[in-house]
Amino acid sequence: MSAPTPTPRKAFGRLSLPERNFVAEALRTETVGGILLLLAAVAALVWANIPALQDSYESVSHWHFGPEALGLNLSVAHWAADGLLAIFFFVAGIELKRELVAGDLRDPKAAALPVVAALCGMIVPALVYTFTSVLGGGSLDGWAVPTATDIAFALAVLAVIGTSLPSALRAFLLTLAVVDDLFAIMIIALFFTDQLNFAALGGAAAGLLLFWLLLRKRVRGWYLYVPLAVAIWGLMYNSGVHATIAGVAMGLMLRCHREEGEEHSPGEHIEHRVRPLSAGLAVPLFALFSAGVTVSGDALAKVFTQPETLGVVLGLVVGKTLGIFGGTWLTSRFTRASLSDDLAWADVLAVAALAGIGFTVSLLIGELAFEGDATMTDSVKAAVLAGSLIATALATVLLKMRNAKYRKLADEEERDEDLDGVPDVYEQDDPEYHLRMARILEEKAVRHRQLAREKAAERDALAQVPDGAGDPHDGPA
Repeated sequence: MSAPTPTPRKAFGRLSLPERNFVAEALRTETVGGILLLLAAVAALVWANIPALQDSYESVSHWHFGPEALGLNLSVAHWAADGLLAIFFFVAGIELKRELVAGDLRDPKAAALPVVAALCGMIVPALVYTFTSVLGGGSLDGWAVPTATDIAFALAVLAVIGTSLPSALRAFLLTLAVVDDLFAIMIIALFFTDQLNFAALGGAAAGLLLFWLLLRKRVRGWYLYVPLAVAIWGLMYNSGVHATIAGVAMGLMLRCHREEGEEHSPGEHIEHRVRPLSAGLAVPLFALFSAGVTVSGDALAKVFTQPETLGVVLGLVVGKTLGIFGGTWLTSRFTRASLSDDLAWADVLAVAALAGIGFTVSLLIGELAFEGDATMTDSVKAAVLAGSLIATALATVLLKMRNAKYRKLADEEERDEDLDGVPDVYEQDDPEYHLRMARILEEKAVRHRQLAREKAAERDALAQVPDGAGDPHDGPA
């Protein structure tokens, strides 16, 4: 007898119930944070472009405070980029750790799709930027700017345009962004570290070791960890390595697997507490002091004529879309993972276009890539905004074309006819579910039979009424 043919794995298939619940909670917070991010970006543009307020924007952004003796007398904009974004990357580190131990990245077969898609979604934009810049005789310093995806901004767009993207595609977008953040962190660490202060770096490493030992020994108390985290961040900043790396390192150290008797792991618990701070405060404030570029006809024209800025726009809009879509298709093709029956490749293309919204990390890398050249930094920021806006428009059109299908899938995922708090699609193999549904349907059948008898009796009674003795209002007015 021949061996049975294995069932092909489905790409973007239905999530498990725990994963679905986790993704739903995470995306809820990110969506709210994304809307705040949009508002902060608009506020920055308004503040920086109203003539009466321009000077105040520059004054506030460049106002310095902090202990000079510790090398931390930084501008407001610098505190936002190096300090507040460390919180964002701390959450990114926890997300990555959770994905590695309990999420999609735990299974190599399942991880292949978002990892390859994310890699291609970073390599292709970098190549597009490089090709465009070389042809135009521009600088190659900004090759990493269009490689990042902003998950909060993308989810805010989904909330604003009101599309019911299926949970599997939302989870793919979230995992894609987590892997994207990991590679962005590696790029920052490898390519944007100039001179190292080995004493400060050694102090940061010692602090991280102490942080790990305290976690290992199950020591509790935020009053220990928060001051230690601030000290590690300060030492990392003074070491020459970008300070956000400290946030990632500490996030990766948290335990994200649940032990017996635990409802949530420490990593999940801390992420639940810190994510609102990251999405609702840290990232919007960074946007407020980074997105304030002067917008004019000449500035917009330069975005599409300078090789560096055109490379950023094309990298985000064309490179991201082709890279993620192509990486997904190739992975599906060579791993024999067929697309879910409920979805089409047009859906993957729409999500790939949505991933072209590169805001927070793209702005950060733009500042690092052209540090010391304020004019080019502002031009690159304008290019990031323009590219993200075009990617938003493209994704909106593609998603709206499929929105009726998405609403139908969302309704199916949410249906709970037995009212037990678990969507029915997750209970199809549970005999108890079918018994509950049988009881519910039997009760409905009894009610409908009773209604049928009552209506039949009413109809028979009307039929026995003599002509002319009906409703007195039936006569002429």
